[in-house]
This record gives sequence, structure tokens and C-alpha cells, in this order.
Amino acid sequence: MRASGYHPAATVSLRALLHKQSDRQFRRLVQDLLTVSRRLEMARDYFGRRINVTGPQYRLLMTVAQLQGTTGVSVGSVAQAMHVSSAFVTSETGKLSDVGLIRKRPNPNDGRGALLSLAPAGRVKIDRLIGEIRSVNDLFFGLLGAQPFAELCASVGALVRGSSEAMRHIERVEEASDRTI
Repeated sequence: MRASGYHPAATVSLRALLHKQSDRQFRRLVQDLLTVSRRLEMARDYFGRRINVTGPQYRLLMTVAQLQGTTGVSVGSVAQAMHVSSAFVTSETGKLSDVGLIRKRPNPNDGRGALLSLAPAGRVKIDRLIGEIRSVNDLFFGLLGAQPFAELCASVGALVRGSSEAMRHIERVEEASDRTI
């Protein structure tokens, strides 16, 4: 008798995600996205080490640098851009402020909030690192042409929105499960 291998049922049901009634291409995409995600985290952590902060703190510094404009950026705007909680941004900016990399000042439009901007020391650290960041980013994304890059940006934006819906679904299922225990 010939042994047959295990083949799980398809992990997606939408026709657009199936190729010849198979989810193999979808599963490969998920594996590749996980690989890219991990490598982005590794690069982020590397850049953080280069300026003596953690990887998430490096990401926070770069987000503030990109959004601060001339007046600074609110904690809420940074949290929204990073897809993290305001509590995380507040906690980490406190640490970065303590070491002189972030400047926090009261938000004149919201007495409870703060506006964030890079302190001079933070600007120096980022400026010294920009050449290295550029080299890594060019290598990381350089195999994409202009059109594939634009399509990737649109596709990843859709994935961010879809993943948010999926996380809300998971939370609802877990809450319902917790109530039945």
C-alpha cells in the first residue's frame, strides 16, 4: 500500500487568493512576507545599535524626524504612523528625551499633549547614519523598478488595512472565547 502525505485544506477561500484551486502561492507569499519583515526588523535593530538605541527607538526617531515639520508632531500622530499605541510612543519618547535625542514640548493646541521633535543630538545621530541607511534601503528595495515599487506600496497599504480587520476579528473571537470559559 502506498503511503500518502498529509495535505492540509486550503488556508484561504477567496478565488483571488487561490492559484489553480491551490493556496500554495498564498502560503509562499506569507512565508516571504515573514522573511522580509524579519529582515526589516534586523536592519532596524542594526541602525539602532549604530546610534546606541533599540531598534524600536530608532524607528521612533525616524518617524518623528519624518513627521515633525517646523512645529513638532503629536504623540498620537506618531503612534498612528507607526501603528502602535500612544502609550508606547510616550514611554519610548520619555527614554529618548532623557538621553537628549528627542525634544518634548507642550502642545499649544492641546494642553494635555506634547509635540515631539528631534533634539540637536538626535539630528546629528540620524545625519551621520543617513548614508548607511540609504545604502541598505537601496539594496533592500533596489531590485524593484518604479512601477513594481508603486504597486508594492499600494498592496502593502491594503495589507495594513486588511490585517487591522483581521486583528479585530481575532480580538472578538478571543473575547467570546474568554466569556465561555
